[in-house]
Amino acid sequence: MEKRTLHTPDLTARNIERIADLFPQVITESRDAEGNLTLAVDFDLLRQELSDHVVEGPQERYQLDWPGKRAAAFAASAPIAKTLRPVREDSVDFDTTMNLFIEGDNLEALKLLQESYLGKVKVVYIDPPYNTGNDFVYEDDFAESSADYLARSGQKSETGARLVANTEANGRFHSDWLSMMYPRLRLARNLLTDDGVMIVAIDDHEHANLRSLLDMVFGADNFLADVVWQGSGKNDARFTAGGLDYMLIYARSKAALIGLDVRFKGPKRGYDEVMEAGRRAWEESGHDASRATGLFRDWWRTKPDAEAGLRAYNEIDDSGRAFTKSDLASPNPRANLMYDLPHPTTGVPVPMHPNGWRLSKESMEASIAEGRIQFGPDHQTTPRYKRFLDEMGQQAIRPVVTQERAPASDALTRLLDGKMFDYPKDVGVLGTWVDAVTSSDKNAIILDFFAGSGSTGHAIMNLNAADRGNRRFILVQLDESLDPGSTGGRRGFTSLADVARERLRRAGAQVKEEVGLLGSDLDVGFRALRIDDSNKADVLRTAVDTDQLGLDSLEASIKAGRSGEDLLFQVLLDWGLEPSVQITRAEVDAREVFAVDDDALIACFAESVSPDVVRAIAERGPLRAVFRDDAFESDAARINAEQVFREMSPATEVRTI
Repeated sequence: MEKRTLHTPDLTARNIERIADLFPQVITESRDAEGNLTLAVDFDLLRQELSDHVVEGPQERYQLDWPGKRAAAFAASAPIAKTLRPVREDSVDFDTTMNLFIEGDNLEALKLLQESYLGKVKVVYIDPPYNTGNDFVYEDDFAESSADYLARSGQKSETGARLVANTEANGRFHSDWLSMMYPRLRLARNLLTDDGVMIVAIDDHEHANLRSLLDMVFGADNFLADVVWQGSGKNDARFTAGGLDYMLIYARSKAALIGLDVRFKGPKRGYDEVMEAGRRAWEESGHDASRATGLFRDWWRTKPDAEAGLRAYNEIDDSGRAFTKSDLASPNPRANLMYDLPHPTTGVPVPMHPNGWRLSKESMEASIAEGRIQFGPDHQTTPRYKRFLDEMGQQAIRPVVTQERAPASDALTRLLDGKMFDYPKDVGVLGTWVDAVTSSDKNAIILDFFAGSGSTGHAIMNLNAADRGNRRFILVQLDESLDPGSTGGRRGFTSLADVARERLRRAGAQVKEEVGLLGSDLDVGFRALRIDDSNKADVLRTAVDTDQLGLDSLEASIKAGRSGEDLLFQVLLDWGLEPSVQITRAEVDAREVFAVDDDALIACFAESVSPDVVRAIAERGPLRAVFRDDAFESDAARINAEQVFREMSPATEVRTI
């Protein structure tokens, strides 16, 4: 049985594998600091392969650079000995939900999720610290080798980021912020689908640097939009009223979006109001099209500032649908567009434009059958094409958002029975953009690794309630302590993550109540997980301080106090399974057995495993089976277990931890 290593993958090794796929001749072998033989890249050979496309030494080049960039890049690749531990008491619908709320450092979270969600996330939305001079930023420890980083993080429990004040008096003011963002953006990009999109909220302080950083991480060709968010300005400001924030939007692959003909659409502003006015005019007219049109146009006269694109829809037809008319003339002459079109009453062909009709004969006949062609009273009038308002509710999403911050703050204050956040994300605006990106994939995964108050999760719940979607969210929030004297602290919350979880509980209950019976299958839960040190025991001891009792304890590879469920979640990550998968528990021969995702994995972490347990698991023929390394009473018992699987389920991959 192979024994699993309980740490995240080394992303540098993964990059070497990618280079090997492209240039196998540049891969060689070398020994690492511990003397182990490993694969390495011969850069002299790689330079030869790239010939004159290499920029080296003092040669000038265009790039974003800052003190600490190299260390930040290393931080993205270094493995960590961490795990996700389930916290049932903080969860909602733990056994059935597909949503995740992870408490801990987001750099560590992104590393832990690399295998499970590689290429699976449709949208990453983050609202990171704006670096205003009053914000806190994550201070990561970069000054170590990969081996030291792994040893320290796994065995000394000292890894992780600390929040430190980043004031403008700091000589590394911008550099510290860039060093914090760079590794996180690189890891987040790995998680995106080919047609995935990253949305990053920011203000003026780091807008220019963030644009350059995203160009570097995603490639400038994958830039999609720089959205301006106009909030409330200050009338007494010295130069301009300000109040602008931004959302920088990048594609994982813009070419993939174009290839799939992806278009980001949003609701037309004022559309719902116009639809309601048309419906009301139709009802008040007694379903008379002429009278309904008159009433509808009377209503339009009260809306002089309405959007011009909507004002064109000022007629109502015999089916009660608001519409506008457009020309049927072809812009260019083509033979297949030249044909006679008889008037439906007189039977005489109507006048045709010199270039012919815009529709082919087959399309014209279909449009007539659908009531989309409006003829005049006789054949002397050229017909027009009818465009119905109820088919035009979506438009290319606008790169300017006008939305005050106060409504979002007030709504959250009401939900939490008190003001705890000054500037929470606006659930409506956030939902509009997530909807635009996921309109063709209502099962999409959305990640927010600066979760704050949990607005992204709230927005996803609202979206799913509105369109019956099954979008899933993954939220990551640092276990940032609250001041006991703050509003949240006085109410018993100890951390920002506590408040965010409570917000999600209340938001989920509110959404369920609003949709009633239609929301019976709506997933408004979340599986709470907490980042912790690896489940593997610390075995670094000296001969001096190891007595016989200590030697006995060295045989145990699992830390004391770790439950079977703790071990299961680390195995899920190690095997690249999603920690949101469905898990069932059963008892076999008085031992707890976990079955994951219809027997994709079966695990038993009892301290001793009987032959009956091994046979019961093998009979089910799982893809994978895993046990504790010290669960077999002897080498013979281990060999017997392997033999059982070879005979009963030879395709099962059997491992120990």
